[in-house]
Amino acid sequence: MKNAILSAKGLCKSFAHNGGQLHILSHVDLDLYEGDFTVIMGSSGSGKSTLLYALSGMDRASAGEVLYAGNDLVKMKEDALCVLRHSDFGFIFQQIHLVSNLTLFENVAVPGYLDKTHSAADVQKRAEALLRQMNLSAVKTHLPAQVSGGEAQRCAIARAVINEPKLLFADEPTGALNRKNTTEVLNLLTGLNREGQSILTVTHDIRVALRATRLLYLSDGKIIGELTLSPYLPEGEKSRETQVNAWLTSMEW
Repeated sequence: MKNAILSAKGLCKSFAHNGGQLHILSHVDLDLYEGDFTVIMGSSGSGKSTLLYALSGMDRASAGEVLYAGNDLVKMKEDALCVLRHSDFGFIFQQIHLVSNLTLFENVAVPGYLDKTHSAADVQKRAEALLRQMNLSAVKTHLPAQVSGGEAQRCAIARAVINEPKLLFADEPTGALNRKNTTEVLNLLTGLNREGQSILTVTHDIRVALRATRLLYLSDGKIIGELTLSPYLPEGEKSRETQVNAWLTSMEW
């Protein structure tokens, strides 16, 4: 039986809107399991990104619980949440958010220096190893503006895992990439998952969905469907795509 790494119970999120309340998430119950590559899909406005930010502590839910390591993120103080997000969680965004005046190496290494868990020398070795893994060694001294979008996103992945997060969150990680760069990024995420990295991604991109070991469908702020998949293998992609498309059709995607 898989161990739950994070659990949401009765999760709600509302915003003030035109004198009333706009309900984005409605009593979501969700367990995320160690080693899963979980992908949440849904139409625009279904609440996918809102759910990811509430689960990760980037935003605070209006009601309910988000339980991680014995703590409820909804009730944690902001300084404690900041420490948790830095030490235990990794983040990848569609808008890549690299620091423009730092080299790729520096963008990857700085979070490791700030964590203070490892020596500077160890952080540098890990940063170098990650840049090699992401095929970025040749451009590690370049600034973000000097590399392609795919290279920048691969650097962002390296930065997200420099501190060996327990859970990696990704919000539309391929949304701004072309097909070639999308494939490269998905191969890296799939490889990280095979090594044991737990991942939660929200996306519109079926190419991302094909890499999942667990697919969830969100509609009107509620999870209405789930599909469990075997680990991704390139030779099985066609049959996997047929299976995922059939499931998405049943969800009225």
